[in-house]
Amino acid sequence: MSEMPSAARSIRRRVSTEEIAEQPPRASAYVCEAASCMSAQAHDITVRLGERAAEAGLTDVLIKRVGCLGLCAAGPLVEIAETAQLFERVKPDDVEGIIKALKKVKSTDTRQPQGPFFEKQLRVATENLGRIDPESLDDFVGRGGYEALKRVLSEMTSTDVREEITRSGLRGRGGAGYPTGLKWTTVAKAQGAQKYVICNADEGDPGAFMDRSVLESDPFSILEGMAIAAFAVHASEGYIYCRAEYPLAVSRLRLAIRLAQRAGFLGAGIADTSFNFDVQIRLGAGAFVCGEETALIASVEGRRGTPRPRPPYPAVQGLWDCPTLINNVETFANVGAILRKGSEWYAGIGVGKSKGTKVFALAGRIVNTGLVEVPMGMTLREIVYDIGGGLIDGRPFKAVQTGGPSGGCIPAQLLDMAVSYESLIEVGSFMGSGGLIVMDDTSCMVDVAKYFQDFCREESCGKCVPCRVGTTQLYMLLDLITRGEATLDDLAQLERLAGIVQKTALCGLGQGAPNPIFSTLRYFRDEYLAHIVDKVCPAGVCTITPAEVTA
Repeated sequence: MSEMPSAARSIRRRVSTEEIAEQPPRASAYVCEAASCMSAQAHDITVRLGERAAEAGLTDVLIKRVGCLGLCAAGPLVEIAETAQLFERVKPDDVEGIIKALKKVKSTDTRQPQGPFFEKQLRVATENLGRIDPESLDDFVGRGGYEALKRVLSEMTSTDVREEITRSGLRGRGGAGYPTGLKWTTVAKAQGAQKYVICNADEGDPGAFMDRSVLESDPFSILEGMAIAAFAVHASEGYIYCRAEYPLAVSRLRLAIRLAQRAGFLGAGIADTSFNFDVQIRLGAGAFVCGEETALIASVEGRRGTPRPRPPYPAVQGLWDCPTLINNVETFANVGAILRKGSEWYAGIGVGKSKGTKVFALAGRIVNTGLVEVPMGMTLREIVYDIGGGLIDGRPFKAVQTGGPSGGCIPAQLLDMAVSYESLIEVGSFMGSGGLIVMDDTSCMVDVAKYFQDFCREESCGKCVPCRVGTTQLYMLLDLITRGEATLDDLAQLERLAGIVQKTALCGLGQGAPNPIFSTLRYFRDEYLAHIVDKVCPAGVCTITPAEVTA
């Protein structure tokens, strides 16, 4: 990252992180410098605020770069930390208003309500987002960072750590929801002189940016979670597999690794113990299939990223044929909080077998697009209408798509369902990594299924015939339907072929590719019939010309 200009640096020096304990700032302006706000020149806002604060003689004010504040739709965002006053869509000309607000802050001020978008959330994995400078180890430590690792190394055995994670009920947040403690135990018991820990940061679902935001905003929490996992499974080396399209995340991860190494939280003899663990970054080229564990491992090894049959599973025979633990970003982000606050605390959040919270990226036709974290068991209605602010222009809700290209579309009649791993599977979708795309009545559900099928066929590695050929054939049938050229026999063929692909494809990409077809047929079959029988698109999205109708 580039150096902050001298005027801004001078403000930070007057009330630097190390000095806050002795001289807390009277007022603090937190400027979101995650990717979405940075794309709208948020860093220029940080610089301008620093310059104006210096000119105004506000030596007791802290101008601070922070990670994602969550409300991406309203960025760039600046928050007055003491009062919770939030400035939205900030432009350089708005800086004067923020300076005036900072001048008015008093030591007796308290944080005011910020509305349901913030107040209905429960932050665990994202507890530091919007609160720490993602490039400051001191900030992270100041909010309890590395306390969990130090406790683990000084007070617990590897077995204790695995049991604590198991009791918490934490499940993998990458999509499948596999019990984290069980996976850790499998790796720990596997035979092998060398073991590895891999963080899967190859987030590729359309509309998803959960992992990206966490990496950009709180990279140290991922390193701490990986180190704790390494201690628990007896690993000494780790890799973060991150797609190269995330340059800000990669830059901050690299800096975080260097700072952690210098402070003794990575490398040899961590925290003055005999535990050794270090982390390297591997960049992915954006292949969606590399989110699958065995394809990811192949890519880390320098080979073409294609999946292989399982078993053996990576936990037993993974990276370079050694036992390998693979969890995604959000899973590792929960580990530190669980070890600090206890498994009972975490298990007390959520519903049924779905414990804790889930981070979602709200996207689509929703007012408050952004990053949210909610307890498992919250209803879709609360997420869409309370936190999300409802649909743009007040249009009718039609469906919400969860689980990425392998997920399903959930209709309006299910808005009051509680969100959990089990409930989503019951209605024909699944949790996935956390993308949540909201659609209104202007969306054609046949076209939606076609879009995701096109994505899957483009991203297929081509290794197995069911995926390589099947997804293309499914796309072609959907294309016929959207053009008004299909028959009822084509619809029957679509359903038959979707079932074959689901049962015979090699990996999750191919096996999950038909899910959008199944869910839209389940809840929106009338739209398929309208295209085929009536030769009309009810949403007016698909172009069906009179000539095609005559034909």
